[in-house]
Amino acid sequence: MLFQIYFYMIVIYVLMSWLPNLRENFIGELLTKLVEPYLSPFRRFIPPIMGMIDISPIVGLFVLQFVQGGLKFLIHTIFF
Repeated sequence: MLFQIYFYMIVIYVLMSWLPNLRENFIGELLTKLVEPYLSPFRRFIPPIMGMIDISPIVGLFVLQFVQGGLKFLIHTIFF
């Protein structure tokens, strides 16, 4: 459930980037503090396409889903 919440936090953060003024309020700053530490390693290795389009959140979401599936498998294997 925590993975799903974090997934939606990243999606909302990306959508907020289309309207920059939204990042200046309390919720925008909170999401920035929670999501940027996760996305910054991806941004180091994935340059923006044509200097403008940042696909690192997409890769970050795929990695998050992959880790979630792996943890579900491990927990299911260990406990059931």
